[in-house]
Amino acid sequence: MNPLRFMVVSGFLGAGKTTTMIALAEAMNKTYGETAIIANDLGANLVDTNLTQTSGCTVTEIANGCICYQMDNVVDQLRRLRDKDGAIFVMSDIPGCGVGALDHVYHTLATDYQDEFTLAPFTVIVDPERLRMIMPEQADINLPEELVYLLQLQLEEADLVVLNKCDLLDEETIARYVEFLHTAVPDVPVMTISAREKTGIEELAAFITTHTSALKNFSVRNNHEFEQAEAKLTWYNRRVYFKTNSGAKIDMNAVIEDFIEEIRLGLIERKRNVPHLKTFATSGNGDFNKASLIGVDYDIEYEQQFLRDHKNMRMIVNARAVCEARVLSRIVDDATDEICDRYDLDSQIFFTECFGMADEGR
Repeated sequence: MNPLRFMVVSGFLGAGKTTTMIALAEAMNKTYGETAIIANDLGANLVDTNLTQTSGCTVTEIANGCICYQMDNVVDQLRRLRDKDGAIFVMSDIPGCGVGALDHVYHTLATDYQDEFTLAPFTVIVDPERLRMIMPEQADINLPEELVYLLQLQLEEADLVVLNKCDLLDEETIARYVEFLHTAVPDVPVMTISAREKTGIEELAAFITTHTSALKNFSVRNNHEFEQAEAKLTWYNRRVYFKTNSGAKIDMNAVIEDFIEEIRLGLIERKRNVPHLKTFATSGNGDFNKASLIGVDYDIEYEQQFLRDHKNMRMIVNARAVCEARVLSRIVDDATDEICDRYDLDSQIFFTECFGMADEGR
């Protein structure tokens, strides 16, 4: 039996890791062979898992902790995807400011499971807006210096850097970003894509299926600066059901937009930020809304919006914020109450978790 090819997809919050994995899986299923996705994050009820399932790709979930610290689970999932689903290539993301999977995951698999798994290039997705934080202009996008440090670490960890969202840039700007990346990580290949528009995906697929990891010696163990950077972030996850009290169908796209706007205003009022907020809402029959916000200074981005009005919807909310856990929890509660009043909705909350990396008990 040929070894299963496995790849970790890293990158900063909101860089487009999930969209990239979906685009790759869709392309590779047609030309390479059965390709599967592992959605990974620190909490439960993940937007990314639900979004990936709508694509028809094979997907499984490793929640409640980074794959770096769940190696037995990772190996079990890889074997299941290989043996049960027939996967020959599996890719997994890691939490959006995660660093260390090269050390914890790749080196462990290379040492203990070398006959079972081939390691594709450790791939880091970057988006142009966040990259500006470490370019010569050193753009201030209202994120603390510690998170800038995390982005720098992610680039150092990479076997391959992929500049995403190039559909938003002209050719001259793309060339300037690529030139900077070649300077920042001179020995690392750089590729350009638009995961949303699916440009550059075939070239990326060809690279990751024919190259392997260099298995660099890179580690953040006992790195105090890394620990300080992680401590700046709070994770928030909620699963909630909304329905109209009148039973009438309404524009749920407007409800979702106002909900996110209320969270944005609450963060601005308290001088806090949210490097990534994701919502996934569905009302059945394949109709869904996937929205994303990469900071309080940015417009809401939509992967898809509802095509029809609905009288109810199930929503998952994932937020990764530079904000204290108690404050963030209050902001989301206030936003929920506000849209219920505004649109005459009833809400039923089925799951909520809110925690900071430095919180007691983590």
